[in-house]
Amino acid sequence: MNKNLDFQTGQILFLQCGQERLYTELIQIVKERQLGWVRPLLLADFDIEPPQVTDLRSSSDLLWSINLFQPALDVEVISFFSEIFAKESQLNLEITAKQRLHSFIQRLWNQHDSPRS
Repeated sequence: MNKNLDFQTGQILFLQCGQERLYTELIQIVKERQLGWVRPLLLADFDIEPPQVTDLRSSSDLLWSINLFQPALDVEVISFFSEIFAKESQLNLEITAKQRLHSFIQRLWNQHDSPRS
C-alpha cells in the first residue's frame, strides 16, 4: 500500500520540480484513483537566495497524483507563511501568482509525462 495514502486532511504537502516547490494543503484523498485534492498555498523558488515566495492562496485547487507529494516539515514553511501573510493582496500580484502556478504545473506535467528510457 502507498504510504502517501496515509496523509491527513489539512496536512501541508509539497510537489517539487527542479528548484521549485509547490506547497499545498491537502483537502481530500481520492483513494480509488490515487489522487490528492489540494489547495495551493505558495510556490517557493530555491534557485534564488533567499528563496522567492509567491502567494497562491487565491488560485484554483488541484487534483494531482498523491504519489508525487511529499510531507512538508513545519520548520521549513513557517518563515514562508509569515512572509506571505505580511503581504497585502493586490490584483497584479494575483495574476502573476496564477501565471507562476500554471508554469510550474506545466513543467511538472512535462517532467512526469515524458517517456522513460
